[in-house]
Amino acid sequence: MIEALSEAERADALEALDEWEHDEARDAITRTFTFSDFAEAFGFMARVALVAEKMDHHPEWSNVWNRVEILLTTHDAGGLSTRDIVLAEAIDRMVG
Repeated sequence: MIEALSEAERADALEALDEWEHDEARDAITRTFTFSDFAEAFGFMARVALVAEKMDHHPEWSNVWNRVEILLTTHDAGGLSTRDIVLAEAIDRMVG
């Protein structure tokens, strides 16, 4: 079973993920990405989907034209887990 991060682990992770916002109500992290057009946004989503599938960890997300909003939380753990942090770090590497 996957466990939620402790308060100390969560604080450390959030400090390292400075582009992500903490949604305290859901114990999740969110980030909005803006691209030049729909094709670039959709391509980004496809790349994220491949990484997420390999991790067996799937984001909640939405796409409107050139914008992609991502929310990461681990439902099985009832909040943020290491899986969310690892996926967020992988996503950050994709956008450089």
